[in-house]
Amino acid sequence: MIKKWLVGCISFCLLSTVQASVEEKPFKNLINRAGTPVSHQNFDQYGNQKYNPLFDAGSWHGFLLPESQHELGGFTGPMIIAEEYGVFIAKQLDKLTLIKQKNGQKIDWSTFTVSKSSEPGKLIQQYRGEDIKVTFTLQFVSNRTALVNTTIINNSKDTQAYSLKWSGELLSQWTPEISVSKQYPNWQRRLSKSARGVSVEFDRLRSTWNMMFSGTSRYVIKRSINSKTRLNKQNLSYISQASLTLLPNESQTIYATHSYYHNEQEVEQGEVLTTKVLKNPEQYLSATSKRWQQYLASVEAIENTEQQRVAAKSIETLIGNWRSAAGELKHDGVTPSVTARWFNGVWAWDSWKHAVAMAYFAPEVAKDNIRAMFDYQVKPNDAVRPQDHGMVIDAVFYNKDSVRNGDGGNWNERNTKPALAAWAVWEVYKATQDISFVQEMFEPLMAYHDWWYRNRDHNNNGLIEYGATKHRFHNDAQGNISFTLKVSEKHKDKYQHQCQPADNGWLSCHGLALYEQVLAEGDYEQLDIGAQHGAGWESGMDNAARFGFINQAQLAAYANKHYQGDLAKAKQDWQVRFFENRDNKGQLLGFSIDQESVELNAYLVKEKKILADMASLLNKDTLKKGLLKDVNRLTALINQCFFDEKTGFYYDLQISSETLAPLQCQGTLLTARGMGPEGWSPLWAEIAEKKQAEQVVEKMMAKTQFNSLIPLPTAALTNPAYDENIYWRGRVWLDQFYFGIAALENYGYYQQGKALTNKLFDNAQGLILAEPIRENYNPMTGDMQGATNFSWSAAHLYMLTINNKK
Repeated sequence: MIKKWLVGCISFCLLSTVQASVEEKPFKNLINRAGTPVSHQNFDQYGNQKYNPLFDAGSWHGFLLPESQHELGGFTGPMIIAEEYGVFIAKQLDKLTLIKQKNGQKIDWSTFTVSKSSEPGKLIQQYRGEDIKVTFTLQFVSNRTALVNTTIINNSKDTQAYSLKWSGELLSQWTPEISVSKQYPNWQRRLSKSARGVSVEFDRLRSTWNMMFSGTSRYVIKRSINSKTRLNKQNLSYISQASLTLLPNESQTIYATHSYYHNEQEVEQGEVLTTKVLKNPEQYLSATSKRWQQYLASVEAIENTEQQRVAAKSIETLIGNWRSAAGELKHDGVTPSVTARWFNGVWAWDSWKHAVAMAYFAPEVAKDNIRAMFDYQVKPNDAVRPQDHGMVIDAVFYNKDSVRNGDGGNWNERNTKPALAAWAVWEVYKATQDISFVQEMFEPLMAYHDWWYRNRDHNNNGLIEYGATKHRFHNDAQGNISFTLKVSEKHKDKYQHQCQPADNGWLSCHGLALYEQVLAEGDYEQLDIGAQHGAGWESGMDNAARFGFINQAQLAAYANKHYQGDLAKAKQDWQVRFFENRDNKGQLLGFSIDQESVELNAYLVKEKKILADMASLLNKDTLKKGLLKDVNRLTALINQCFFDEKTGFYYDLQISSETLAPLQCQGTLLTARGMGPEGWSPLWAEIAEKKQAEQVVEKMMAKTQFNSLIPLPTAALTNPAYDENIYWRGRVWLDQFYFGIAALENYGYYQQGKALTNKLFDNAQGLILAEPIRENYNPMTGDMQGATNFSWSAAHLYMLTINNKK
């Protein structure tokens, strides 16, 4: 019989009260969290794990609701983040079976009235039978531990005695087709038991692209009740048994902590906490409930019920992607997506966008999200890239890369991301009025701002280019730019003595002079240059048309339209060149693409405005005056250099002179590569002149350009490289959508902005239903595309709903 310290009816009534308060709001089942994992990895066509577990409080593990009758009686999963990759380790690790001791009858959950629901920060299952009611509730009480409450009520007039049996089994499949033992024949998982539960220990594994464990990683279940446990080490399963007697109308609650730890240090710290949790669970549950009430209070003023639900779903998404500090992540950060294969790290401009939204409901997470990136801001004495001091690198993960003496594969220093960090810090300040945070970040922001002008202004005219760092994927050991090309057999001899054979008939080549020769002669079939990818990534618009990305069929169509089918001439409009950026001692700093970016320079002017506001707040008046002087001069220059009067839109400027006086520009506007969202960036930065803004808005609202079913795609419908299914050449990304709506509103086009916003909510598939928020959406059909549970989509949807309250 369960001892007196098990909590009775009072705790259940408290739980019911908390649950009722949530149910008063329309926030049930915002995201479908049901699922039956059958393998560690089970990806959809976009590389997403199939199901959407509940993660919370910075946890590195999450849970599902049972999908079928076979899993009734517990939560499914869990998924764990094995340092950099989300994998399911069990179909169900803690299933409860009840057996009546009187007659040995096993309770069949499928004969009960069953209710399963997901609520913000909570999973609930209720089972109602003739003489018994059982409720399972799961909530996170720390960044390493979830608490499962199992409340059993005897509704009969008789005393009832039950045997309780918990069971679980680790998954044997790596994918639906490949077993774990085949994928990792030398990797072991071990079960061990204690009087209060069971734990899973994972052997060391360093599989760079799939799953990583330290050798002391552990998953621990600990209950508030003693039990006898049997282990089956052959199939990695267990059964734990206890007994329970309930008087008529009596209830008892059994608690179980579920914790995932990366290493022994986390185990030691976490197990101290779980002991405290099991001694006073209500205290921790109350704190979790209050935390979620605070989050959701931020959307109460939204009058449109559907958009209010989207705002709450956005909060769930952002909180679900919050990872607490671990490994090389020194601060908590919000990852792009817990379910997308490659996205369990922290990226620069993603973090800025996440922070802007979270400042209004989770401000401390917002601040740490920014700090997580600035923890790795390059210092002047950096051992790897001192030439990049001030830069914030693109992405940081649990593990550093090999150059930093780590073994991770996703850490990225090939580029940075667009200049939006100061915007994020300032939005956090506006939401929190925390001057100390501005003081903390001001000097790092200034160093980052200065880096752009030192390392990405090739001709020193004050207009900045995107580019790529000095990096093993961009240049050889001597600093010569690297590229690969594929040529026909007819032309292969021409380059064989200058290049080396590579895979699949490609040639590996080095040097700007040779690269220029290849471009001039134009006799290649395909050309790939790492710095082009780095520059695209640095913009955040990885394969946008303006960076020369166009597929072969599109290029052929372009040649037919403009050059009577002459591919050589067509290629010239899409070729990209690079400049070596060097310091005054001739040392290589990195590479610039041969075009000055309109939106990067618009962002930098906006950043100068914000830095001036920060300087004023911090009583740095001289610095403020200098920044505002730059704002005025660069605003005029951007409108002069990047706006095309003929088409009425802003474009990048292809540089035609490598040396220019400050505040001069010379080159060709890249109108041939079509229109994209960079064209409304001067409106977002509030630096466009009124007449120019009018013409840009006309294009944004035109159904032949950007006003598609889901408006504001990442390439105009008339763009030669447009394709509704290509990442940054057609799909609708909600950050660029949000910047577009803000751009409209900045110039008084409120009704137009509202109309486009409503089209998004009306037509984006799954948005107002229980589908997860997606990375992007098809502009013509509204189909969901890309990563599931995507953070910056959630961040911008949250801001759109807050701004679009009625």
